[in-house]
Amino acid sequence: MFHLTDLMRVLLVRSFKPFVFTNEYDETVDYSDCDRLGLYIHIPFCRSVCGFCPYCKEKFEKQKYDRYIDALITEIHLKGSCHEGKKTVTGLYFGGGTPALATDRIMEIIDAVREHYIITEGIGIELHPDDVKPDVLMKLKDAGVTKISIGIQSFLDKYSSILHRPSVDPSSLADVLSRIRFETVSMDFIFALPGQTIDDLKYDLETAFEAGANHVAVYPFIDFSFANREISPMKKKEKRVLMDRMTDHFEKKGYIRKSIWTFANCREADYSSMSRETFLGFGCSAVTVLKDSFGINTFSVDEYCNRINQGKLPTALTLSFKQRQRMLYYLFWTAYSMKVDLKEFKRFFGVSLYKKFRFEVMVAKLLGYIKIKDDNLYLTKKGAYYFHYYENFYTLSYIDKMWGLLRNEAFPEKMTI
Repeated sequence: MFHLTDLMRVLLVRSFKPFVFTNEYDETVDYSDCDRLGLYIHIPFCRSVCGFCPYCKEKFEKQKYDRYIDALITEIHLKGSCHEGKKTVTGLYFGGGTPALATDRIMEIIDAVREHYIITEGIGIELHPDDVKPDVLMKLKDAGVTKISIGIQSFLDKYSSILHRPSVDPSSLADVLSRIRFETVSMDFIFALPGQTIDDLKYDLETAFEAGANHVAVYPFIDFSFANREISPMKKKEKRVLMDRMTDHFEKKGYIRKSIWTFANCREADYSSMSRETFLGFGCSAVTVLKDSFGINTFSVDEYCNRINQGKLPTALTLSFKQRQRMLYYLFWTAYSMKVDLKEFKRFFGVSLYKKFRFEVMVAKLLGYIKIKDDNLYLTKKGAYYFHYYENFYTLSYIDKMWGLLRNEAFPEKMTI
């Protein structure tokens, strides 16, 4: 059956051929031509597993954890040795799972990274609220962490109970964060939960800033097929009204919109692990995107460790981009920041965006999705909503399928979407 995603792919890529991911890949990665390379490390362990979370994770077991961290450090050296000398990169981000469970070995991991890479834009790590403790934060800071992102989801008990999350005391959070400072303190929230109102969101967001955040991320609830489906997603019209009112609230308060879902109360605060033109991923489920290729690691902790111990990279699926595919991938993640720099696009691809997408830009401008100023394309409020709409659609059509497959097969032969 031909779906909307197929139609959009044909129109944008201008090809009827589907995307075919295979497990045929080299035992090396060449990132020498990547000027602004980012790094991502995945720690898949959690104390308890949240049903709504779609990411690669499993319950913490000390023996498996130690084996995994050993393998992770080996993967860092395997990929690091693919480049002669130290490679200058932008930022390093830890995600999960619950990365703070690796606090006892975080310095060891970062030291391994620093053997091969020069980090210029800081180190960020995701935290569970239970990990916001003085001893944990000091260990992270001593290891070189400069940014933290705390997964609050909601300060309101009626939503934390729906999500099966513990209640978070804002005053306790504020006390700890006032004693140990980081460049960016981001807090994550979920919007479009059942019955959620703009007053609920205002309370969460203002409480976050009062508790010590200088940056917040407000992600929509996405109903992944393999996640716990106790929660019913909000209807499209309700979600748009809520999103517009939330955006209006931030604008009236004078906050700075850093991306589709993130806002800050100062220009210096920034936290984004994915909106970079190229990046290397380490650990289970981590993605590597280079100039002309996409690769994703296996989701299986056991098979990841086995592969690494054989001296092989743990890539499960890979795709060699056609130029137009790569351009669309670039535009998708760049537009997440609400802006596409036309000069940067030409620097990266060697050709102007207008030469490849003149018609699409004209239609987007005509529909009121973008405005053009000073060699930049900016998403409008309307454009931001439709970015969210299509992101949700493609997430459920593409990412849901890929992650669903990799949760069941460590190294599938291929995947067609």
